[in-house]
Amino acid sequence: MSTSRKKAAQPAPARKAAPRPPTAQGLGLDEIKSLIALVGREPFQEFEFEAGDMRFRIRKDGPAPLVAAPQVVLGAPLAQPLAVPSMPTAPLAPAVPEAPADEPGIHYVTSPIVGTFYRAPNPTSAPYVQPGDFVKPGQTLCIVEAMKLMNEIESDIAGEVVKVLVENGQPVEYGERLFAVRVG
Repeated sequence: MSTSRKKAAQPAPARKAAPRPPTAQGLGLDEIKSLIALVGREPFQEFEFEAGDMRFRIRKDGPAPLVAAPQVVLGAPLAQPLAVPSMPTAPLAPAVPEAPADEPGIHYVTSPIVGTFYRAPNPTSAPYVQPGDFVKPGQTLCIVEAMKLMNEIESDIAGEVVKVLVENGQPVEYGERLFAVRVG
């Protein structure tokens, strides 16, 4: 008689799961605070994180070489910044030369973001404004493209456009002067 012996099935060796990168749903308040602190210490001005349905951006205000309080923006529309307490840091010397002295009665419209300056909504359209045009608060002056988003820059005062200070298609920095407007 032959007896057949069956080998008992050996369990597969246990595999160690590879660590998974954190997802937005897995980020807790402590992790977000750590990211904010990291951005505050580093020289870059903006950090963006996206995972699943959640997207947030940490952005420092002020000129690029200065370390300022970052802002956190949660959710899909990145237009409503959430204020974050400022972190104590020593300001660095400005790398950008100081702007010339302001002329009396001239207001400078500055770029609220880093991006590419466009005077018109598309290449075949006329510019939004020309020197000599009178503008009112809320009137679109130009577009600054940042990360494929077209951001309309509006006048914050009423007056006459004296000079366009940036060439079409030129990169602009946060706080850079775009237009000189004579108040009135």
